[in-house]
Amino acid sequence: MTKKNLSKSSEAVLPATSISQLRATLNGRVITPDDARYDQARTVFYGGIDRRPVVIVRAGDADDVARVVSLAAETGLELAVRSGGHSIAGHGVSDKGIVLDLSDMRALDIDAQQRTAWAQTGLTAGEYTVAAGEYGLATGFGDTRSVGIGGITLSGGIGFLVRKHGLTIDNLLAAEIVTANGQLLRADAETHPDLFWAIRGGGGNFGVATRFQFRLHPLNTIVGGMLVLPATPDIIASLVAEAEAAPDELSIIANVMTAPPLPFVPPQYHGQLVVWLFVCYAGASEAGERAIAPFRALATPIADLIRPMRYPELFPPEETYHPVAVGRTMFVDAFDRRTAETILDHLQASTAPMRATQLRVLGGAMARVPATATAFAHRERRLMVNVAAIYQRPDESARHEAWVIGLAAALRQGQSGAYAGFLGDEGEARVREAYPGPTWDRLTAIKRRYDPTNLFRLNQNIPPAD
Repeated sequence: MTKKNLSKSSEAVLPATSISQLRATLNGRVITPDDARYDQARTVFYGGIDRRPVVIVRAGDADDVARVVSLAAETGLELAVRSGGHSIAGHGVSDKGIVLDLSDMRALDIDAQQRTAWAQTGLTAGEYTVAAGEYGLATGFGDTRSVGIGGITLSGGIGFLVRKHGLTIDNLLAAEIVTANGQLLRADAETHPDLFWAIRGGGGNFGVATRFQFRLHPLNTIVGGMLVLPATPDIIASLVAEAEAAPDELSIIANVMTAPPLPFVPPQYHGQLVVWLFVCYAGASEAGERAIAPFRALATPIADLIRPMRYPELFPPEETYHPVAVGRTMFVDAFDRRTAETILDHLQASTAPMRATQLRVLGGAMARVPATATAFAHRERRLMVNVAAIYQRPDESARHEAWVIGLAAALRQGQSGAYAGFLGDEGEARVREAYPGPTWDRLTAIKRRYDPTNLFRLNQNIPPAD
């Protein structure tokens, strides 16, 4: 995808004097290729990404962020902004550019009485969730503990509380953002409302978010966990129907995938296709058991780990591996037995050691927000479907990508749309699917106002309007 850079040449360099000035003036850490920490600092979550930035700055505060943004603007060097480093396209690291790493910015101020929190954007979803859980409160993010709250919030945030409390952005009250001119702005419904609209789903196109203010919800215990079921067309189609009919308190994430050799999975199922179902009922235990009963009744479970628990327990432990993966994301509005058959047929045909089709049933609180209220425009869509292949050898990427594209095409229903948070490096047309119609036009106009030179371009890029 062509990403406009109206500022300076991509051949720009960073003088040694600039490195010295950074070290002398910043409160955070400056890491260069001769530093022993360099390789670790440039590693992102997904494997197969080998980019070598000229400098990595682990910002200590918003002033550091502003200085690094200004340096990128002055030099014309590509700027990568990293929160948790989970971008599928590897946008958290630049080759021969500058990496602005926010992971040391992890301050969290919770006001339990007002049920709000100010959170710096280097925090992970797990860190925030555990801290809020100490007060019996929660903000919904995704389903992975190590994801940075910066990236997931700016993309939208579809997780375990989506039907009960909406997207992450539906609980965003304000943000502090360093824009392309190095200014720190507060954006909320009253101050810079256009910017506030754009960052709720528009990604990192408009600046570097340094702090978010979130709404918190009372949530002490849930009924949740994992249910593993046989993978048959009838079970998969019935599971989706039951999830759509369930109360808003119940959100599910179902992975049709090859079963890993974990201790609680009987050996005869290892490597076989199963439904790996994550369930979260955000309400009273008795009501939760009633809501989950139809899923248990679909088949004799292969494994049943659902129980009352504190909400933070639902998040799996931190991942320590770096998977090489290719994926596609889309929205669909119809799901039946034939759709389930298509998924299973394609999964059986894949040669990837791990392959999966993920189904996230939407609706509820997410759908009650008007489509024009935020830059996330897919409010009315019924399901989000993600197709992925995980493998070990990068030289196999073409084969596995062809398989992913084939299954995604078979599942596509008209204008499928896309969730920006799960997009890879798939081209401008796919970015525009994430922001259809007038949403795209409004975003490009706001981009022109806050980032006319497209300084923030290493992302699912929205260029400034001409």
